[in-house]
Amino acid sequence: MVQFGYTMMTEQAGPRELVGHVVRAEEVGYDFSVTSDHYFPWLREQGHSPYAWAVLGAAAQATSRIPLMTYVTCPTYRYHPAVVAQKAATLQLLSQGRFRLGLGSGENLNEHVVGQGWPPVDVRHEQFEEAVEIIHALFEGGHVTYHGEHYQVDSAKLWDLPDQPPPIGIAVSGEQSCALAGHYADLVIATEPKKDLLDLFDQHGGEGKPRVGQLPVCFDPDRDAAVARAHEMFRWFGLGWKVNAELPHPDSFAAATQFVRPDDVASSIPCGDDPQAYVEAVRPYAEAGFTELALVQIGGDETQYPFLEWSERTLLPELRNAFG
Repeated sequence: MVQFGYTMMTEQAGPRELVGHVVRAEEVGYDFSVTSDHYFPWLREQGHSPYAWAVLGAAAQATSRIPLMTYVTCPTYRYHPAVVAQKAATLQLLSQGRFRLGLGSGENLNEHVVGQGWPPVDVRHEQFEEAVEIIHALFEGGHVTYHGEHYQVDSAKLWDLPDQPPPIGIAVSGEQSCALAGHYADLVIATEPKKDLLDLFDQHGGEGKPRVGQLPVCFDPDRDAAVARAHEMFRWFGLGWKVNAELPHPDSFAAATQFVRPDDVASSIPCGDDPQAYVEAVRPYAEAGFTELALVQIGGDETQYPFLEWSERTLLPELRNAFG
């Protein structure tokens, strides 16, 4: 069985609009929601990037049932891990236990803004592991002092800590991150339907834990319009995360994708209003063993409500019939 989520994509809508979208997603029956956490959009055409944690706080008050989750927050540059732990604990209280803290090692696009550079991937993994250790320790309560190679914590304590701290999700891309996730995470996060990553997670202690994926889609009754919009706003998606993590600016993504054709995008992102195309796009995730899949409707505020109406009427029943 696969549960289906809705993505509040902060790169393509403003903060008030995003809250309205997740309220409607709850009403139409989505099982959970996730929220991106960026400082920049990937492309200028997307046009937005509000502060995700303020959006989540507002969403926690505007909704009553739907789970919330960061997908994902980088706890190493823009945010010190001790502050991430405080934010996550607060949001868990505001949402009355509906929040999950999704963590990842970040992208240059967002983290360069604090002027600390962007080191090689091995160093970033070291920093990320220390950050996860700090957050995990603070969630256990009490005072935490930590002296690592990259981070220092001096007698920190979360004074407003929920009885059940937020579950921690870790985004994985290889054996090192799978080992870390297997040890520390309550769930695993991956953006591609790669069964080998889930197998590695299981080998390192993750067996039986939720596994959450994400799939961009572009609903429109006019399939050609959907393909054009997906190409305009999401042509960066096919670069892969090893590339995406390194590029520093939306203009870098524009340059890197200048030769991507609309047909290239349509081959990997379901476009239009044929629910069977969406079912077939979900199938690799289900077959790989994902238990949850968050959908991203490509497009700004004007496309979200039609997509959500179609989700209630057509898409969710089709997906649950196929994967329920």
